Amino acid sequence: MSPSAKENGSNGVSANGHDAVPDVAEVQLPQVEGEWTVDKVLDALPGDKPTEGTTSPLAFFHILEKLKTNKREGWRRFGINRGESISDHMYRMSLISMFAPPALASKLDMAKCMKMCLIHDMAESIVGDITPVDGVPKQEKSRREATTMDYITKGLLGNVDGGKVGEEIRAIWQEYEDSKTLESHYVHDIDKMELLLQMVEYEKRGDHKLDLGEFAYVKTRIVLPEIQAWADDLLKEWNAYWVGHEHVRGDKAVESSGVSAQKKAMQDDYYNKE
Repeated sequence: MSPSAKENGSNGVSANGHDAVPDVAEVQLPQVEGEWTVDKVLDALPGDKPTEGTTSPLAFFHILEKLKTNKREGWRRFGINRGESISDHMYRMSLISMFAPPALASKLDMAKCMKMCLIHDMAESIVGDITPVDGVPKQEKSRREATTMDYITKGLLGNVDGGKVGEEIRAIWQEYEDSKTLESHYVHDIDKMELLLQMVEYEKRGDHKLDLGEFAYVKTRIVLPEIQAWADDLLKEWNAYWVGHEHVRGDKAVESSGVSAQKKAMQDDYYNKE
């Protein structure tokens, strides 16, 4: 047996002679039949169901781990199965938010923006990452996420420190969803900017064999001119990489983008209600 086979425990024994442990690194969220509920997901997950209504935040801390194990699903369609996690995405967003140009930063509650970056996808710990092409209506996606945030902030955190932190988390999440404040517009734009960065980084490691250009669509949905400027610079870098190679241009009209009209319509529907 090769050393790598022993290390992987393919014969049921680890390299140190002990029984090999099962793969515990990633926990796939279960498929739910019928109407989606938080309880159906939690009942199907391994381990004990979180205890609600306690004064301890430990159950909440455990739920947060699922943001580390759950992947950003859009990349899987292109064979990137060990790509970024949801928490990877939110961590870089929170750091990017610190770099608002001075004229914009002076108008923003920067602390709230950083919190919003770390909170905005929290519901995906239980809901999972639903993408524009998954066929889940935006209204249903919103219902699942709002239900999950109520469970987390009231069921798990309602009695922790008088519920104050839970209430703050729920309010910041709702502000992001409502997308009416400058802070929420800024974080929505950073969300798209982070996706564009990851698109370019994955493609460059793919040596022109990985074309993720449909994701460039989100460039067209960036609102604030300061973030548009960042995205413009990034797409110049992207275009330079693709010189001499055909590739999909999700930031262009359907006729010249390489994206089907059906997929473009799904993207429009997904982002029009932000």
